[in-house]
Amino acid sequence: MAKNSSGDGPHFVIVGGGIGGLAVALSLSNAGFRSTVLERADEFTEIGAGIQLGPNSVRALIHLGAWEACKKTVVFPDRLLMRDALTKEEITQVPLGEKFTERFGLPYAVVHRADLLNSLLGECQKSDLITLKTGQSVTVVEQGADSATVRTEDGGTYAGDGVIGCDGLWSTVRPLIVDDGKPLVSGHIAYRAVLPPEEVPEHLRQQSVILWGGPHCHLVHYPLRRGEVWNLVAVFHSDRYEEGWDAFGEKDELDKRFAGTCDDVQTMLGKIDEWKLWVLCDREPVKEWSKGRITLLGDAAHPMLQYLAQGAGMSMEDAVCLAGCLKETGGEVVPAFAKYPTMRYLRTGRVQTMARIYGEFYHAAGVKSELRKMVLSNRSAEATYNGMAWLYDPIPEVPAID
Repeated sequence: MAKNSSGDGPHFVIVGGGIGGLAVALSLSNAGFRSTVLERADEFTEIGAGIQLGPNSVRALIHLGAWEACKKTVVFPDRLLMRDALTKEEITQVPLGEKFTERFGLPYAVVHRADLLNSLLGECQKSDLITLKTGQSVTVVEQGADSATVRTEDGGTYAGDGVIGCDGLWSTVRPLIVDDGKPLVSGHIAYRAVLPPEEVPEHLRQQSVILWGGPHCHLVHYPLRRGEVWNLVAVFHSDRYEEGWDAFGEKDELDKRFAGTCDDVQTMLGKIDEWKLWVLCDREPVKEWSKGRITLLGDAAHPMLQYLAQGAGMSMEDAVCLAGCLKETGGEVVPAFAKYPTMRYLRTGRVQTMARIYGEFYHAAGVKSELRKMVLSNRSAEATYNGMAWLYDPIPEVPAID
């Protein structure tokens, strides 16, 4: 789907080659604009395992032209199931079958992060308008009246008509626009791991996203890669702090935080000998994502906790929206960069805020956990779908797919 036109219009330097960076490169290419993607690592890769793709994320992937490649490896779960981690009682479930797809026009899927990234990367590699560079650690970003420039640690210089910061939670570009210091540490830690399917007890080897909600903790697991592996994420409250996403977790702390949970939860946790951890952080929502010829996208603009499973989805929506703004202005960078955040900040700010609320909801204890069950246990599928509509229904910046 990526266009191979002459690309005589503006050229963009994209800082960061993760999901957001590749998505915006592809979206710009589809609109006929050139870009150079600068990735810090020596290859384009993703840390972690599973990503949940709601209908809004699938819609964005269709617009980007990467859905056909991506869906070859996805799992379409039959439901989202929430159980009490202490008692095993079902709290609620969301059917994800035909009625869900009819309601939102598109399915719900889960995918390995690497497979999603590779789907975007493969489409980018088809485009003559996208230049991909690895091993590029950005040190300086500056702009003038007619251009913006990025300088790298190895002495490289990349000039363009605009710079798009897609460099995540610890963005180098963000302080040029929003000088709000370090990310906010949530006090929640996530341990992540994968299991071969034969290690998953048969009664838990379901085509479902299963979440066990407990006091100040939860465990979620679901199949990936057509059921070739099982994704596990254990989240709990902790004061431990490690910058980054690739530190090893301590089994003793995990056992302590999940003490008292039911045998199914204990069994799943006991199957893993080695866990990777990351500390969950976000920032306060802001509306200032652009300054002149520099703008932000994805986690660099609106980092969010993972409880709504929307980090990748919001990045891809950003990418579609930004390219649309540039098409509307005929490639005029400054007005397009100014308009783009105005179309996005309330939606992404809502997701940031609701993700925090959902985190407390998943980790409810005592009376709050009883209230959670009372509110959710008798909800109809239709009522649940209506509650999801604000997130999954088409929005103007990512129109409905005909």
